[in-house]
Amino acid sequence: MASDGSNKRSQLSSILPPRRINVKIFAESRAPELESLHSTISNRLNNDFRSRRNKRRRTTAHDNKSAKIRHWKRRRVEVSGDRTNTEKDQKKLPRRIRRRIELRKNRESGFCTSGDGTKRLRTHVWHAKRFTMTKLWGFHLPLGLHGRAVLRWLKNGVLVHDASYYIAVQLEGPEDSIMSILGMVLVPSPMSQSEDISRSILSGVTYGSAMLHHVGSTLSQAIVPVTYMWRPSQIPSRADDGEGHDGLGPNESEKTEGHSCFRQLWVWIHASAFSEAFSALQCACDKQARESGTLVECFSLEGQLAKLEVTGAKAFELLQKTLHPVSCFSENPWAWKKCSLVKSEDDSQSMSSILPHNGEDISSCAILPITVKDPRTMPNKQPADITKLLDCVPDGEAKQDLVLPGISERNEELLFSSQSKPEKAITWSNDKNLWEARRGLSPPMEDIALCMEKHHQRLNFLSLDNPDSGMWKTSNEVQFSRSCPMLLLKNNAHMRSLTRWSIILPLNWVGVFWVTFVTHGAHVIGLREKRWVACELGLPYFPSDFPDCDAYSSFMAAEATATDQMAELRPPAKRSFRVPIPPPWNSVGVTFSKVSIAAQDTNLSHIKNVVDGSLLSELGSEKSNLTASGCHDSSSNKMVARTSTMLASFLSDIHCDHLLLFPQVPEGNTSILTCMKDENMLSRGQKRISQIHYDRKLCFLRVLLHAYKEGVFEDGAVVCAPCLGDISLWTSSSGSKGGGLTIPASAVRSYFKEQSSGEWELHIPEDPAVRESYRWPIGFITTGFVCGSKKPTAEAFCDAVLLAHLREEQWSSMSVKRRRREIYVLVRNLRSSAYRLALATIILEQQEGDFKCI
Repeated sequence: MASDGSNKRSQLSSILPPRRINVKIFAESRAPELESLHSTISNRLNNDFRSRRNKRRRTTAHDNKSAKIRHWKRRRVEVSGDRTNTEKDQKKLPRRIRRRIELRKNRESGFCTSGDGTKRLRTHVWHAKRFTMTKLWGFHLPLGLHGRAVLRWLKNGVLVHDASYYIAVQLEGPEDSIMSILGMVLVPSPMSQSEDISRSILSGVTYGSAMLHHVGSTLSQAIVPVTYMWRPSQIPSRADDGEGHDGLGPNESEKTEGHSCFRQLWVWIHASAFSEAFSALQCACDKQARESGTLVECFSLEGQLAKLEVTGAKAFELLQKTLHPVSCFSENPWAWKKCSLVKSEDDSQSMSSILPHNGEDISSCAILPITVKDPRTMPNKQPADITKLLDCVPDGEAKQDLVLPGISERNEELLFSSQSKPEKAITWSNDKNLWEARRGLSPPMEDIALCMEKHHQRLNFLSLDNPDSGMWKTSNEVQFSRSCPMLLLKNNAHMRSLTRWSIILPLNWVGVFWVTFVTHGAHVIGLREKRWVACELGLPYFPSDFPDCDAYSSFMAAEATATDQMAELRPPAKRSFRVPIPPPWNSVGVTFSKVSIAAQDTNLSHIKNVVDGSLLSELGSEKSNLTASGCHDSSSNKMVARTSTMLASFLSDIHCDHLLLFPQVPEGNTSILTCMKDENMLSRGQKRISQIHYDRKLCFLRVLLHAYKEGVFEDGAVVCAPCLGDISLWTSSSGSKGGGLTIPASAVRSYFKEQSSGEWELHIPEDPAVRESYRWPIGFITTGFVCGSKKPTAEAFCDAVLLAHLREEQWSSMSVKRRRREIYVLVRNLRSSAYRLALATIILEQQEGDFKCI
């Protein structure tokens, strides 16, 4: 038998080609053939082997020797860029090569910075070649690219955005102390939410959203909308051993009598308000330490974690194609092996029958922790299904790659919708390493090392070379990984056909998954296009749609400077007149004072009558009092009600509980449909508005504006209060042919006047003809119409009391059948003389909170 085997091996060796070829011996054995070939070619070329002149595209293009030398020198310098230790060698390299070496490095943590200290994203090179870049909030960020069908991709494809400029702050300490800190700075407070939602967030199954305020009362200065999430506190024991394990990490202790357990919390903050928000969190931690003596550690994870946002109708399909869970593949990335699950106590069941097969069945705000394989090592032919996380386990794979039994039944009900409630316990991949980002996470393999590995695998398959020779050797100090832990966050898009997912992963893995998403059909968007998507979905965009924050003031000041610089580049004759940037929010206070004066006189019940008569002098003195009291355009003299509870509390403080505003308070029983048919409610609203005095902050509400028949609303447009006759110009069949309402062209420039101090002030006209078409401002548009939208929507902020007054006036003059939920308002672009009728929908009458942004 042994002799037969040796004979077969000798026969095979004689048939197979040799593993190595000696070129000299091969050429000597084929010398006659080579000489014959050379003579044939020389006869055709007349022994002239020089390059023809018509083939020479440049002076030295025929001689590629110098180009090859430069190429290999550059290649040698780039490969050995990390090994040039002396400053003398670094100075010899051109700036272009030094910059290329710096940008190609995949640092373990932190961002690459430019000469002025501005940080670059890990996808900076990809964006810089395709997008218009801008400097914002300490980063080089992609602004956008013109001429792209973003809204069509949103509804029929998938969009991806690098949101690594969001920074996470980690809080570590006792659970009770962290909850007390969150209660100081978050609105709504985690303790004020329902029991089910609070339990789901506290267990780490879902995340929460809120507005971060300075330490103080609930009406204190708002800073930024944040997203916070807890590290799961209860992870049961592993399947391979029966020992209990609390899953709280090496430094976490169990809950003891009289003391709460050690917990970890992440708070994700936008880069434009990070310094202010981080200081507020540290101040709250210091206050908690002084009051209770318990220390809560607060530190930043900047440069450790990244965030990618995937939005669109096919967002979940993209994740299914690109994310390959570790527990679903064998050690060989080219082979698939199915096997049974680890059996539970009740029964063994495939995870494909437990976990839903589409993203719609997963409830909003869910957190899915998984560990996926490097997508560069996966085959392109057969996609993976992310819903089959543990449907298969490779033979011989260690049990510690599994995670472990499930979440409690109560959390399952909170995680999944009622349509797809799981029947068994759920197991996830371990996300322990991601929560230990402070200690450092293993980066992915270098591209050149991965390419060399694949190259030698192909050579080994073809039996052309020894796979152990010439392998790329990396540094021994860095430990590379072939798997990446990440968190998938399901976001609420307010549209069933669209889904939004946020992916939290290590910063050094962004480049790997970025290329994978783009090659699988994802369309990249910048900041400007992200704002369009937010407006299309009816969501606020930070900081443009948060006028009560200091980040908004800083952002709009930068916009005003850029607009002035662009205007200076044009000749004076072609420059358009200046408009206020940001809008003068303090001018709404003048309108409020006018309504208060008018409500005290029964003969002046309508807004139009207020402009005429003796009230003009009273309004002038009232406006001077406002200016003298320091009511300037800043974020400190106005507030935005972001929750229904906050709006109800504001109405109670000013003794106007019966105003025609209907916030969605959980314990409230008042329905807007019922009040539309109640005549007594109108009289109570009229009775209360005369008791309001201007001794408070302006309270604004976010509203969605839809044009009535016609009109395009721009950013910064003024929202005005219409008269009853104005509405009939558009609503009645006879009035629609009149052409609408306009103001004189001379009044367009003087509607707002810039003072010597730089502040903009509302100008009250003295000419009676101009006063006839004058309408008072009640708010401003922060995000205008998006070009290409089938249902264009603008986002605006209007005064709450003035909106209630308009609704009371319009309902009282209409029959019950003609009354609407929406409020009629007029909108005029700052450089236009035409008013357009619009319908305003108050967000807090549709939902309890308005702090979730995109």
